[in-house]
Amino acid sequence: MIAKSWKKILLFVLIIACLYNVMNKLVHKASMKQEVEASVQYMQEQDKK
Repeated sequence: MIAKSWKKILLFVLIIACLYNVMNKLVHKASMKQEVEASVQYMQEQDKK
């Protein structure tokens, strides 16, 4: 009885965590242009060192 309850509770928590992760990534998604510019800047800084 308790095992079934814990299974359902943990499954619910897992689903909520996954949904939160997906929504967080969608909301804070960086554009491709920003990613490329950040990579170029990083590479230029590494070349200077």
